[in-house]
Amino acid sequence: SVDQEGGRVQRLRDPFPELPPMRQVGDTNRKTLALAAGALLAETLSAVGFHQDYAPVLDVDSNPDNPIIGDRAFSSDPSRVARLASAFIEGLQSGGVAACGKHFPGHGDTNVDSHLALPRLDHDHARLQSIELVPFVAAARVDVAAIMTAHILFPAFDPDHPATLSEQVLVPLLREQIGYRGI
Repeated sequence: SVDQEGGRVQRLRDPFPELPPMRQVGDTNRKTLALAAGALLAETLSAVGFHQDYAPVLDVDSNPDNPIIGDRAFSSDPSRVARLASAFIEGLQSGGVAACGKHFPGHGDTNVDSHLALPRLDHDHARLQSIELVPFVAAARVDVAAIMTAHILFPAFDPDHPATLSEQVLVPLLREQIGYRGI
């Protein structure tokens, strides 16, 4: 597996094709371009023996002060992220490379880098359902192979554990409500 999103998160560089940040794909609002980007990555990655890519970012870029997501996200519009990320997933997986949507249940509105400290999102269920979760629901519908959790505390779901360690986030929310069956 490899973390090859495009933009600043690309572990394979020259001579491999380098994709722009997904925000540039999102700005075109062209599903065919997102599909082609996923397919190009699949062709490249499978040619050198990778079977899984830790992409795409399914986060909605809803906080301009977010130090970690920014142009890695397709858009600040949840429905655009859902549509384009789903096409990217289809392109990647149709080429034989398992996609991994990240960072469940959403890292887009944090103002802390989760690699450095534990972010906390205090949004209520309605906000999380209408913004953060929209792309993850869409990804589950196109059978994304894997979902990476976010190391973020979401008190609306579990006041005591970050999503990575929360049975409340992983079972009732991801498995039962969203209906995700993958890894």
